Amino acid sequence: MGASQSKMPFEEKAVNTTDDEYVHVENGLIGEKGTITGITKNRTPEGLSFSTVSKWEGTLLEDPKNRLALSALSAANPRDVLLSRAVKIAEQQVFNIKIPFEGGPITNQRQSGRCWLFASTNVFRVALMQKYNLDQFELSQAYLFFWDKLEKSNWFLEQIISTADQDLDSRLVQRLLHEPLSDGGQWDMVYNLVDKYGLVPQTLYPDSFNASSSSVINSIIFTKLREYALVLRKLLSSSSSSSTNPGTATQQTLSNTKAKMMKEIHAILTLTLGPPPSATGEFTWSFVDRSGKARTVRSTPKAFAQDIYSPKFRLTSSTISRMVSLVHDPRHPPLTLMTVDRLGNVVGGRNITYINVDMATLKSACVSMLRAGYPVFFGSDVGKFSDRVAGVMDLDLIDYELGFNVSLLGADKASRLRTGESLMTHAMVLTAVHLDEETNKTARWRVQNSWGTGVGEEGWFVMSDGWMDEFVYQAVVDVDFLSKEVKDVLKQEPVVLPLWDPMGSLA
Repeated sequence: MGASQSKMPFEEKAVNTTDDEYVHVENGLIGEKGTITGITKNRTPEGLSFSTVSKWEGTLLEDPKNRLALSALSAANPRDVLLSRAVKIAEQQVFNIKIPFEGGPITNQRQSGRCWLFASTNVFRVALMQKYNLDQFELSQAYLFFWDKLEKSNWFLEQIISTADQDLDSRLVQRLLHEPLSDGGQWDMVYNLVDKYGLVPQTLYPDSFNASSSSVINSIIFTKLREYALVLRKLLSSSSSSSTNPGTATQQTLSNTKAKMMKEIHAILTLTLGPPPSATGEFTWSFVDRSGKARTVRSTPKAFAQDIYSPKFRLTSSTISRMVSLVHDPRHPPLTLMTVDRLGNVVGGRNITYINVDMATLKSACVSMLRAGYPVFFGSDVGKFSDRVAGVMDLDLIDYELGFNVSLLGADKASRLRTGESLMTHAMVLTAVHLDEETNKTARWRVQNSWGTGVGEEGWFVMSDGWMDEFVYQAVVDVDFLSKEVKDVLKQEPVVLPLWDPMGSLA
């Protein structure tokens, strides 16, 4: 099954030169391929001479400012040294549009990549907390984590089977083998898990050590899945080269072999994470509500998930089912439907689908969600120009130009995606926004993170609007808040991005 490559830029921008002696290119290429070949064909690679490097050092350290920078930057983390106190003070947790009930407590994914499961369950829990009159409540992230690991293992083996006719060294097969499964995921993957397995309160299936620190079980499962991949490819290769008619017997052998592999993966997960509640089995949940009343709820995980509803809060299971992912990927034209080849978790489940829009449309939809009282799941590149201790994400937060005389924002958003400089790395939740009182434009956003209360303001972060423009890639919104023009994108045949495309990254 083929995948179309990423499109060329839909709008080329001019090449420009500045007094820093560099040629700057925005969203485009320099010249034609033939021109580049002509320049490089007869060029001799240039090494570095001792005299040149010595001259650079001498010139650099002639400046007293650079000698001061040497003392400071060599003795500590450069980001801490260059952190702007003024920006930290300016980015206050003050907002004029805020959802009426944010939910609590601040969650903690610990040493795992489960941010997408924490962000999504933090969205789901708000209606349940109001329905059951709770001050503090968490859904079990570990429950979804267990089933996601199992489903992704099965998904991986199916991809190995369907690519058995490709060379082991092909880019696609190597990409599959590089990371057979990960802790990360996407909104449509959450939907698949909840639709099939439901939800349970965290008290009924709390984190085990390996849920909160997943590197060891990932290593074990990776090793087994790669081993299984070779076995399956060999089985299919020998079957195809056999002179006898493969027929049903070969299909049955393949099915039996894969089932044995999945049984072993299930055993690893059960012994390291603990046996999860049955999706269709009844559970009993006992709790004390905020009025001090002891209560008991009996349900099944699937029924519990379908019963997300509160008279005070319009976020219901049906609302969740119609939520869509808006993305801002400036490599592609706005109003383009996109998907990623071979990216998923549940075989037969919902495909990963993105509606590509401009940032103005994405932010407008987020504001509409917040005005209606809905929290917003979003994906970003959280490590750029941010400080977890301060809980601030702002383009001016770390003054690299002050310390190094260089800017780290020389490339635009599309170029950062193309070169691997940026991609979605983390999912969080928006619960408030501040609009400028004079312009009515978005100024900053309140962010609920899943790194515990020891970071930010008791776990809460603030994101500048400029940072959102550059490093937010996705927001999940109710389709009812979109214009007809954006809704109609869902009727398109999607552009299929290859598995290694940056939009295939899992938050």
